[in-house]
Order: sequence, then structure tokens, then C-alpha cells
Amino acid sequence: MIIHQFYDKGLAHASYAIIRDNKMIVIDPARDPQPYYDFAALHEADITGVIETHPHADFVSSHLEIHQTTGAIIYCSKLVGAAYPHETFDDGDVIHLVDIKLKAINTPGHSPDSICILLVDEDGNDKAVFTGDTLFVGDVGRPDLRENFGNITAKKEELARQMFHSLRDKLMLLPHHITVYPAHGPGSLCGKNMSPDLYSTIGRELQENYAMQIADETEFVKVITTDQPFVPHYFGYDVDMNKMGAPAFKQSVANVIKGSAGFEEGIVIIDTRTKAEFVAGHINGAINLQDGGKFETWLGSIIEPHEQFYLIAATDGALDIVIKKAAKIGYEQNIKAALLSPVNQDQTSPEIDLDTFKASPDNYTIIDVRNRSEVAEGKVFENALTIPLSELHNRLHEIPTGKPIVVHCAAGYRSAAGTSIVAGKIKTVPVYDLSEAITSFGLTQH
Repeated sequence: MIIHQFYDKGLAHASYAIIRDNKMIVIDPARDPQPYYDFAALHEADITGVIETHPHADFVSSHLEIHQTTGAIIYCSKLVGAAYPHETFDDGDVIHLVDIKLKAINTPGHSPDSICILLVDEDGNDKAVFTGDTLFVGDVGRPDLRENFGNITAKKEELARQMFHSLRDKLMLLPHHITVYPAHGPGSLCGKNMSPDLYSTIGRELQENYAMQIADETEFVKVITTDQPFVPHYFGYDVDMNKMGAPAFKQSVANVIKGSAGFEEGIVIIDTRTKAEFVAGHINGAINLQDGGKFETWLGSIIEPHEQFYLIAATDGALDIVIKKAAKIGYEQNIKAALLSPVNQDQTSPEIDLDTFKASPDNYTIIDVRNRSEVAEGKVFENALTIPLSELHNRLHEIPTGKPIVVHCAAGYRSAAGTSIVAGKIKTVPVYDLSEAITSFGLTQH
């Protein structure tokens, strides 16, 4: 038997292949199915099944495409209300993969339709549990993503109570030695306190996971419903797309229009080049969302579902990469056109005089675009106006324009995007990006 983890660091997403003899089942696949096809071919295996632990909010799954290409059966809970061909997989149901068994465990909490999958090996021993977004290493799935979307909606307090019982009545009763394989790792917005490790054991989680230490249900609900990360715009859109089944990845990416036509008024321009390239010259109003570790998340946090946008990159190779990253969250269909950086770019960005700023920060309007949880741990500038990057586009009217504006985050990536958003709308005063220089300031500047 082979258990293999595929990991997408950008979305902190883990998916899995289980192979027994020449048969393979995939769990929670990413948008691009090719890595699973390649892995199956490497081991001369046929993909016979795809299991969805729930309709994911943070990425688009290729379950329908894998089914259409290979004939593999899709398994999911009956509570999903799936619009694609599938077999229901709930408490008491078993999938036989040659001589090993995969048993469904209904574990509502992150969502009403979440399941975990217990793997029983050829000798009848409990070997591993694939926990989806129910149990992470060091954390549990946030319960506040299904209040407004999905086949079944539920208040976060109700889901938190369900999570308490899913853990106590089911997962915590499993043998301590079995391996825990979650659907996400550190950096995912589906939890708030994940370990850097990508797998664990039930025994370790019983000892180290804060959520498993809380024996009182009321206290548990309070703890896991507070201090959760922000919710990007695209999350509900992806839940619905995963419930329906997404179009085939390669063809959908190929359908993106590439060219150098003019830009339509009112359509957002996403410039994915480096900050240095953007500062040297860019199109008026463009947003500098650099291709980087969390590009997909921030794209789906700035751009609304169904909102069209232009996508710009420096090279053909870079353009192909960011188109595919947009597709990972289902946004390739929103791309009005994807193109190389135009030659004539008359907008440049001013450089801040750091010494002048340090000497008199009160002479500037300072915008902190970090998340609220980060700001709660400590403000860098006491008088800074806190507007998280995900909200900035819709809150520009709150920014005073009587003084030069300085935008900062924690390390420079988000402030580049934030500065470009502000500078695209406010033309009466200079807008500066503090960028990586923020690291030279203490946690609190009075």
C-alpha cells in the first residue's frame, strides 16, 4: 500500500493518493488533475475513486474532471447536495480498495457536510485517518464559513458545538497510533493555529492540540469562534463551484484570452510583476499584486467573484503561471484578458525618504493593511488607520487626504498591493509604500 501526500504551498492544501496493487483513490484533489494522473501512471495504477471530504471554500477541486476522464467514482456525503454524478459516503459506508477499507465518518463542525475517512489496512488494523478540514495538526477547522453559502447553512456556534462532538465522540476515540492526514497546513485560512507539520497522529493531537484540551463545550465554542482569520471574497464562490463541479482545468485555462488590446474603463488591472518593475512604470490604476506565495488568496480577496479583471505579467512564462494560479480558485473565467506588460506605462511610484518619515511620522497619514488579528497583537504606529488589504478597495473613502500617505504591512508584500490601490484613486497627495523598511520599526511606535 502506498499513501502519498501532494502539497500546494501557495494554498497550504494537502491532497492524497492511496494505491493498493494497481488501484488508486484520490482524496480532496486540487484543480489541476495532472499530478494525480502522473502518479497513477508512475505506479501503473488506475484511478478508481475520488473522495471529497466536503465542498472546499479555498480552492477548486478536480473531482468532476477526474471522473469524466477516468470513470472514477466520486464519493461525498449525502449532505453535500452534489450536482455531479456521485455515490454517497456517510457513517457506516465502506469503500473497498482491493483488500483495504476506507470507512466514512461524518464529522460536522467545519461544515455540516464534512466527513473524515478511516483507512483500515489489509490486516484489519486502523492505519490512518484523512481528516479534511475537521482536524488539522495543532488546530481544527474554523466553523464560520457556512453561515451564508453551501447546500446547508448553519450558524458558527451551532457548527462549533457539532465540532466539539465530532472530536470527542468520534476522532478522539480512534487508536492513538494512527496517522492524521489533514487537508491543510500552516498558512491556510481554514484554521487559525496550524502547526508547521503536515501530518500527525491522534495521540499527538490529544496531547498538543489546544482544541482537544478543552473539555467544556461552552468554552470550546467560545474559543474556536473567536480570532479566526478574515474570509476572502472567493470562499463562497468556490463552495458553490465545488458543489457543482468545475470545468476541465486545461481547457478552461486555454480559453483565457491573451493579447495586447486596450483596457476597458472600469475593469480592474492586476499587475503581477515585481514591485521594482511596477514602481519603474505601470498603467494608471493598476494593482501591484506580485506573483508570490499567497497570490491566489490575495487575488480572491481583492477581486469579487464574477468581477472581471485584466492580468499582466512580464513574460509569457510568468503569464501562464499566474493564469493557472487564478484557475486554482476558479478565477480564470473572470480574466477579461491576460497580457504582457505594455511598453507605454507612464505612471511611476514615488520613493519614501525614510529618514524624514522616521523623524516626523505624524506628518503622514499611515495606513496599516495587516489583518485585524495581527494588529491586535501590536500596532507599529499608534495613530495608523487600520484597513485590512481585503477591505481597502471598498474603504478608500475613509482615508484622509490632507497629508502624504504611507502604507505598511508586516513585510512588504501586502503594502505593495495596498499602495497601488490607494494611489490609483487618490491623486492629490503622494502615496508611499513603506515596504520592507517596516521591519526596522518596533512593534509599537508612539
